[in-house]
Amino acid sequence: MNKSISWKWAVPAGILMSGMIFAGCGATETTNNGAASQPSNTATGTNTSTESNGAEATTPATDAQADNTNTTENAGGTSNTDSGQSTDNSQTETGSDSGNTAASTGGSSSNESSTASSSTNSGSANAGSSDNTSSSATSGNSSDLLQVREKSSLQSTISEKGGKMVVNDPESITVIVNKKRSLPDGYIPPDLVVPNVAFSYSGVLEKSHMRKEAAGALEQLFAASKKDGLDLRAVSGYRSYKRQVSIYKNNVATKGQEYTDRVSARPGTSEHQTGLAIDVSGPGIGYGLEQSFGATKEGEWLKEHAPEYGFVIRYTENGESSTGYTWEPWHIRYIGKAIAQDVTSKGMTLEQYFDQKNIK
Repeated sequence: MNKSISWKWAVPAGILMSGMIFAGCGATETTNNGAASQPSNTATGTNTSTESNGAEATTPATDAQADNTNTTENAGGTSNTDSGQSTDNSQTETGSDSGNTAASTGGSSSNESSTASSSTNSGSANAGSSDNTSSSATSGNSSDLLQVREKSSLQSTISEKGGKMVVNDPESITVIVNKKRSLPDGYIPPDLVVPNVAFSYSGVLEKSHMRKEAAGALEQLFAASKKDGLDLRAVSGYRSYKRQVSIYKNNVATKGQEYTDRVSARPGTSEHQTGLAIDVSGPGIGYGLEQSFGATKEGEWLKEHAPEYGFVIRYTENGESSTGYTWEPWHIRYIGKAIAQDVTSKGMTLEQYFDQKNIK
C-alpha cells in the first residue's frame, strides 16, 4: 500500500520537476541574451558621452613635458616624435600644445579622437557654418565689405584697460589680436567644438578645438583638399591663456627673449586663444610645422584655396613688419569667405586690411 501511494505521487512530481527545469533554461537564455546586448549599448553610450565632452583619461604631467613628448601619427598609423614641432621658429608655440583646461582635457585613445570628432562636430561644427556672427561679412559686395572694415577697423575696436590695449569684442569673427592688441583677461571662446578632420596626433586635446563656425569651414576645406588627393592634418587650434604662459616661458628659456618675440605670442595676445586660428601640415614634412611646408603640395594648395573657405595665411611671407611675426605658411585664420578673398586679392595682412587709413 505504501509503495502504491509512493508511485502515484512520484510520476506527477517528476513531470513537475521537468517542467521547472525547462522553464529555468528558458529564463536563463532570455537573461543571457539580454545581458549580451546591454554591455554593447552601455559601452556605446559611455563612449559617446565621454568623447562628446572631450574627456581624457590621462593628461600630461606638465605643459613642458607635453611640448617635448608630443607625437604625430603619420598616414601609416605609426607614431613618431614630431621634430618639426621643436626645431622650427614657432613650432614650440603652435605645434606642441596639448594642454588641459576647461575647454577640454583630451581623449584616451585614437578611437576616441575619431569618434569625438564625428559626434562633436557633425552636429555642432557644421551648424556653425551658418552662425550669425559673420553674417555681415559674408557678402562679397564692395560696399558691404567697406562697412565691415569700418566697423571692424583697428582704431574702432580697442580700448585701454589696465595699462594695455584690449579688444572690445573678442567674439567677433573679425577680431584682430596681435602684440599690441590683447584679449580680455580670462577670455575663453563660448562655442568651442572639435572639427571632424584628420589630426596629426591621437586623442582629443585642448588644441583639437575651434569655434563652431571656423570648425565647420575647416571641415569643408579639408574635404576639398582630400578630393584633390592631398593629406592635410590639423595640428594645433585653440590654446588657452594658461597654455600660452607655459609655451612662451619655455621659448624664452630655450631661444631667448628677442627671438621668441618674433615667433611666439605673449600670453593674452595669441590668436590661437580666439579659437579662430589653426596650424595645419602635411606628409611632405612629416606633419610638422616648418616654413618648408609652404613649398609642399599641401602648402601650395592651402595658400591658393584657403580663402575659398574663409581662411587666410595669417602671417605672410613678407608681412613681418605688419603682423610682428615671421612667415608661417601653416597658420590659417578664419575670417569669413568674402573678407578672406578680398584680403588675399589685395595682397594685404589683416592689420593692413583693417587699418582705417587703408579703408577707402
